Amino acid sequence: MKHALLAALALLVASPAVAQDLVIRGGVIHTGLDNESPAEIVVVRDGRIAFVGEAAEAPPAPGVRVIDLNGATLFPGFTDGHAHLDGVGWRELTLNLEGSASIAAAMSKLSAWAAAHPEGVIIGRGWIETHWPEGRFLSAADLDAAAPGRVVILTRADGHALTASTPALAAAGVDASTPAPEGGRIDRLADGRPNGFFVDAAMGLIEALAPQADPAALREAYRAGFAVEARYGWTGIHFMSAPWKDVPLLEQMAEAGEAPLRLYNNITPDGARALIEGGPRSVADGRVITRAIKFYADGALGSRGAALFDPYSDDPHNRGLMLTTEAEVLPLYEEALRKGIQVTTHAIGDRGNSEVLNWYLDAMGEVQPDQRAIRDPRWRIEHAQVVRPRDEMMFAGMGVIPSMQPSHAIGDLHFAPARLGDARLDGAYAWRDFVEVGLPVVGGSDAPVERGDPLIEFYAAVARRDLNGFQGPDWRAAQAVSRQTALKMFTLWPAYASFREDDLGTIEVGKRADFTAFDIDLMTVPEADIPGGKAVLTVVDGVVAYEALGTTGVD
Repeated sequence: MKHALLAALALLVASPAVAQDLVIRGGVIHTGLDNESPAEIVVVRDGRIAFVGEAAEAPPAPGVRVIDLNGATLFPGFTDGHAHLDGVGWRELTLNLEGSASIAAAMSKLSAWAAAHPEGVIIGRGWIETHWPEGRFLSAADLDAAAPGRVVILTRADGHALTASTPALAAAGVDASTPAPEGGRIDRLADGRPNGFFVDAAMGLIEALAPQADPAALREAYRAGFAVEARYGWTGIHFMSAPWKDVPLLEQMAEAGEAPLRLYNNITPDGARALIEGGPRSVADGRVITRAIKFYADGALGSRGAALFDPYSDDPHNRGLMLTTEAEVLPLYEEALRKGIQVTTHAIGDRGNSEVLNWYLDAMGEVQPDQRAIRDPRWRIEHAQVVRPRDEMMFAGMGVIPSMQPSHAIGDLHFAPARLGDARLDGAYAWRDFVEVGLPVVGGSDAPVERGDPLIEFYAAVARRDLNGFQGPDWRAAQAVSRQTALKMFTLWPAYASFREDDLGTIEVGKRADFTAFDIDLMTVPEADIPGGKAVLTVVDGVVAYEALGTTGVD
């Protein structure tokens, strides 16, 4: 029933509209332009903005659908600058452990799922131990007790670690003699046997057990992902680690009218050579664009895989993991510059970020601007989570775009000080620092690592507090940004980072008609009220992808 409902909803959202003419009025309209007063009305013709301004000056639009905001507030379309669309969809269709308050609660969900699905491998995601009273990672013993005899694979919320059951270890042939691969870690019992917890590259020892989705199931997962994102108010997604093998399916969905939101694909490295050789791809009038490659430099902070110069403050024998080397990526970086393919690289720890900056510098030094397909390649570092202050200027000097997810800061504040110690917090989640050196900061959610709600992301950026209002005395409150800056993080700056600032990111005549409306005004409501709002309208190219207003008509 759940799967059928999601698929039906996704199909409803994705159904292509006949017309792309629209009038929107009845609420405050923030254009996203600096020093400009809110507008009263927007008129859309053929999917582009034909007028924005005062209602009394609007041209007549006979026969055009009118949407009355009924007091809601309209913004330029919000873009999630870092999300995993496949993961968002699968979260809806598999065991979801988000919000589990303890190991006991998570294992209760696993037991219920196992009873309802008595056959096959159990796949789940979303657990995180940082608030658990047990204060530890999941182990195989936990999974074995909750789902005896079953092959179970439960991925941590950050996607950089998993726990597998004992039957899963046996099926994968992993035992005390199995070494951890380069860039990975296997946690072990006192006798040397794996305890079920695998980090980064070591996850590959287990992940092969996961059943491969057939084309119909994969399509359903993407439909579910689109439906969720549209309900949150996102008009576009920078799809990180988009599987190269899935790109043709996503393009087919766009051409069939089944992609209600924009996709900017940053593909997995296995497709790097093919994309570099074939060049950027675009279908359905730019609905799905594939022109970037996503690499991984290090792991995640929560699982202590982020690469640090100095040891973890709460694990003095561990400096994290580097997942690749300059020798492996530099030839691809250089070819990408020559062929106009954008490069994005995951880096979280201070060493991870520093290494990537140096790799970028070497590539850009080897391929001078007159040898590049695009002089300003707009390369990005995804997360840029812990950066030495001296390296912030290196970002600015090369024009490297920090792509950051504000909700990480309000989740990580409960454990990052222990992981990093006080001194390294000076360059942690440093949004304001980057803005002040003149860089656009791309805002994203990292869903399904985080919930994926733009209102939570916006709140995190301006409040730098968790959802209960807690911040702590050492959490560098000055790194919070203004509301005007936060708006750019989710509108204009993702457009710039995907080479689309001439078409997207603000509400002005000639641009594409992408809009997001919320039932609150993000620019004026008290900070604490921001996460309680909800999206009520999502429009892409003048076509309604999601609506919860119930007030429309025809002029």
